[in-house]
Amino acid sequence: MRISFHGACREVTGSCVLIETKKVKFLLDCGMFQGEHYALNRNFDNFDFNPKEINFVLLSHAHIDHCGRLPKLYKDGFRGKIYSTAATKDLVRLMLADSARIIARESIDAGREPFYSEDDAADVMRLFHDLPYSEEIIIAGGIKVRLKNSGHVLGSCFFEIWIKEGKEEKKIIFTGDLGNSPARIIRDLEKADGADLVFVESTYAGVSHESREDGLKMIRKAIIDCVDNKGALMIPIFALEKVQEILYELNTLVENKKIPHVPIFLDSPLAIRTTEIYKDYEYLYDKESMKLIVSGDDLFDFPGLEFTMTPEDSKRINNLPRPKIILAGSGMCTGGRIHYHLKFNLDDPNSHLLLVAYQVKGSLGRKIMTGNKTVNIDNQNIPVKAKVSVINSYSAHADHRAILDWLKKIKNPKPRHIFVMHGEEEANELLAKEISKKIKTHPIIPEYGQFYDF
Repeated sequence: MRISFHGACREVTGSCVLIETKKVKFLLDCGMFQGEHYALNRNFDNFDFNPKEINFVLLSHAHIDHCGRLPKLYKDGFRGKIYSTAATKDLVRLMLADSARIIARESIDAGREPFYSEDDAADVMRLFHDLPYSEEIIIAGGIKVRLKNSGHVLGSCFFEIWIKEGKEEKKIIFTGDLGNSPARIIRDLEKADGADLVFVESTYAGVSHESREDGLKMIRKAIIDCVDNKGALMIPIFALEKVQEILYELNTLVENKKIPHVPIFLDSPLAIRTTEIYKDYEYLYDKESMKLIVSGDDLFDFPGLEFTMTPEDSKRINNLPRPKIILAGSGMCTGGRIHYHLKFNLDDPNSHLLLVAYQVKGSLGRKIMTGNKTVNIDNQNIPVKAKVSVINSYSAHADHRAILDWLKKIKNPKPRHIFVMHGEEEANELLAKEISKKIKTHPIIPEYGQFYDF
């Protein structure tokens, strides 16, 4: 068995692992590289392998850094199967269509051909095959898989994979992204059984998240301050999971009269559409959310909330008097409608930018978070005078302790090697050191494009 890494090496983007056996070649995720722009130039490069030779893809979830290069894979000749949960497939359809439109715009600005089109994004969906949670299923070349809930986003999973070559069978676990359980709405991260090799994400290695209760208090205070100061509270959001969690919290605050009345705008067509898909999969919700639904509560609708689909409605928000709350994409401020609102409100000392998502290196959100006094948005220099705050409670990723606790429970067999990926280099090294010390197994921080033979 040969393993090579084609993304998410010492970085939090571009997840893609190639596994080759004597019978098959398959990928674990095929994600986009993201940074200062929505898509980085590296996405235009050829794959380091022949897409026509890939038999199948195991897709962990619908975030674009895990699925975003699937249309390029298709465009370059891949015609195998893509295995995921049904919820992931439905969400991916939206995410890739939106991604193709953004890539087209960015490519025109850069004077180059897009690395895939809307047609490619639509065509690759024909290759999807739904797999259920918890069942062991043989898919190709003697490969057996089982999906377990990773607690990250709706439909997300980690894969347990059994590979038999000759008389010997090896078991691999690929985490995708591990969730920050207990979370709102979705069910908790499940325990993994024993494995020979583990691929683990490390996005928040070295970090401890605040509790959800602390996060809710911080949101409540930010809203009260927004009303008192007659400012705009801007919350950049990802359309998948992040926005649904924040809507859940706002629903709680509004319906329990914990905040004053203030207009709240969900200004993201993609987030509005993904929220509709959430409603199709209520059977995947946790018990607390199901109880609220049974009682007649709509988790994603409450007094004062307005969905704005059209660009005209979006621009109208900035002409309305303050105070107001604006949830807009993208979560790292790399594009989307949040740019409009930052240009109008970032120079206002009475306004507030509340970052609730991971900010990758090079992104506009990261620059603001780390203290840049002026930022460039759509070729305009905007002074940063608004208050800037960060809440890690709503991270969809497990923190340092949760990752280690989850890994410690993988026994019988205990993994001989653990690949530490999908994290910045410092996070990789911190987690690798703890794995060596506390789990007493061999951690590997993989190099991009390097082969590992087992």
